[in-house]
Amino acid sequence: MKKYKVVIDVCGSDKGPEMMVRGALAALSEHEELELLLVGDREVIDGVCREGGADMERVEILHAEEVITNYDSPATALFEKRNSSLVKALAALSSREDLVGLVNAGSTGALIAGSMRYLPTEERVRPALAATLPAEKGGFVCLVDTGATIDCGAQTLLHFARLGSAFMKDMYKLDSPRVGLLSNGREETKGNKVVKEAHALLRAEESLNFVGNIEGTNALSGDCDVLVCDGFAGNQVLKVTEGTARRIITDIVKIAKSTGNESYMALVATLMAKYDFNSLGGGIILGVRKPVIKAHGASNEESIKNVTGMILNLAQNKEAFAGRV
Repeated sequence: MKKYKVVIDVCGSDKGPEMMVRGALAALSEHEELELLLVGDREVIDGVCREGGADMERVEILHAEEVITNYDSPATALFEKRNSSLVKALAALSSREDLVGLVNAGSTGALIAGSMRYLPTEERVRPALAATLPAEKGGFVCLVDTGATIDCGAQTLLHFARLGSAFMKDMYKLDSPRVGLLSNGREETKGNKVVKEAHALLRAEESLNFVGNIEGTNALSGDCDVLVCDGFAGNQVLKVTEGTARRIITDIVKIAKSTGNESYMALVATLMAKYDFNSLGGGIILGVRKPVIKAHGASNEESIKNVTGMILNLAQNKEAFAGRV
């Protein structure tokens, strides 16, 4: 059986390195083809591994003394904290062929900047941060970009479309992912100057299955498999979606508790399983040589297990991950 080794930067999470290690070990137990490189404080990692009875023949530990935090300047920290877990994890991923991807729950800015530095493609294109969200009609929508590049030109949006389409082919084995462009109306005359220019480029791109503009109300309808937008708009779509889902679930929980209605409780469980970020995974950085996933800072063990499995799935489906940019 072929083995796939995933790098886990155990530092930077809101819930501490112990949680990250436990989540990674849960993935190890679930996937017999998985191996791990855990990067962080060796004593902490070793203690959790022994406590959890981990198969240490499948676990490698890389000691790191420093941590890049959300309070550090991303660019500065990458140079000044050479012994940080993130720098060591990215350097290992870059130089070792046996490592297939990276999971991190720390600074998004540092992770994106570090991925650009250590994992550039031959084209040296700017990476994008994508999120997969459940669609109303079933399946998932890849929202790209969700915050890596706030101001985009039309050519950048075309590039995002290519990255998102390649990702959906690799992750969900879609032959011809439908690509939509976020706009304020379905008509091709709608949108600002950049969106109109991007619409023309996407329509002319023969390698893409472009289905036209998509309004915000239909962002997660399932009318497209890839929804393209700049990082500012994408970040707002992502956060509004998360906030709305959380509010609806909270309201249903209140009703269920006040009435004792078991049908409401069943509905809560269903919605939590579908929309809780811990079950959805994390944002993936596209346009780099190997898969890199940014897990939510407040992730729990279930989320880390899921995103580790996501990296494994990508590696199995498309080992030459960067070949599609």
